[in-house]
Amino acid sequence: MFKSKKVMTIMAFMLTVMLVLAGCGQNNAQNEGAQNVQQEGANGGNGNQGSAGNEAESQDVREVEHAMGTTKVTGTPQRVVTLYQGANDIAVALGVKPVGIVESWAEQPVYQYLRADLEGIPLVGEETQPNLEEISKLKPDLIIASKLRHEEIYEQLSQIAPTITHETVFKFKDTIQLMGEALNKQEEAAGLLAAWDERVADFKTKIAAKLGDQWPVETSVLNFRSDHSRIYVTGYAGDILNELGFVRSDYQQEEADKGTVVVKLTDKESIPSMDADVFFVFLSDPGNEDAVKKTYDEWTNHPLWQNLKAVKANQVYQIDEVVWNLGGGMKSANLLLDQLYEHFELEK
Repeated sequence: MFKSKKVMTIMAFMLTVMLVLAGCGQNNAQNEGAQNVQQEGANGGNGNQGSAGNEAESQDVREVEHAMGTTKVTGTPQRVVTLYQGANDIAVALGVKPVGIVESWAEQPVYQYLRADLEGIPLVGEETQPNLEEISKLKPDLIIASKLRHEEIYEQLSQIAPTITHETVFKFKDTIQLMGEALNKQEEAAGLLAAWDERVADFKTKIAAKLGDQWPVETSVLNFRSDHSRIYVTGYAGDILNELGFVRSDYQQEEADKGTVVVKLTDKESIPSMDADVFFVFLSDPGNEDAVKKTYDEWTNHPLWQNLKAVKANQVYQIDEVVWNLGGGMKSANLLLDQLYEHFELEK
């Protein structure tokens, strides 16, 4: 009897202890679970925010396709270096002030029409030979280059900063689109192109109405240098004239169809290939002005020159080389168009 009672007491005590421990365990589990929920909630909140942040960040990283491949550009670049003239011009047109630019070909160090916007910005060498050390010192977050000019140093440029390239240096509308995407200025780029298209349409309507049966007009863009002359069949001015509705001679159109940009003429017997209704002429070869003038005088006094349509009709016009050939951008394109409105006495 005594033993039985003792055993019952021990069993009751052990049962009580087990119930107490079980209760503590459940409370601890609940507390731990609550802590885990709170921590998970905090982490989950941060995690969700982090995920959203990462998603936003991911969306803000653009893969920009260009002439040398595909480059990732994050956000809106703030420290941009431009390595060709058209990129200098278009940066200004897009409302971007580069931290470094290449020196201009003429009117050094910066073309007059861009001086108010770009004067004082550090120079990083010439378009054909940019100074990598100077570029690196500027700590850019984006470099705008050209495959035509910079293919050999592209890898070195890319080690300094994300680098995008255009195929050439004179397709200004392509450069606008490329830079608009890279600079996170897509809307601004689209606005520039839309405004240009409106101006082109306006010009074509007005010149066709004024010239009537004489439209379209054949044009030649001619360049005299120290030891030869050139026809800019396509290129910057040639492409713009073609877009505006001007036409090329049969010979020049054949060259354009072959992808020719410039036809180099080394002898006066080739003068007939220049023929057109209107000539737009510029002289260039810095440092050799006397030799250029001599070439121009010799060629334009030749009997073959005197027999050309534009010469006979007194339709030979000297033009601004910076606007028509060297600027290569949106702003210079509008200046070129302004000059054509004035030349043909059209209301802008």
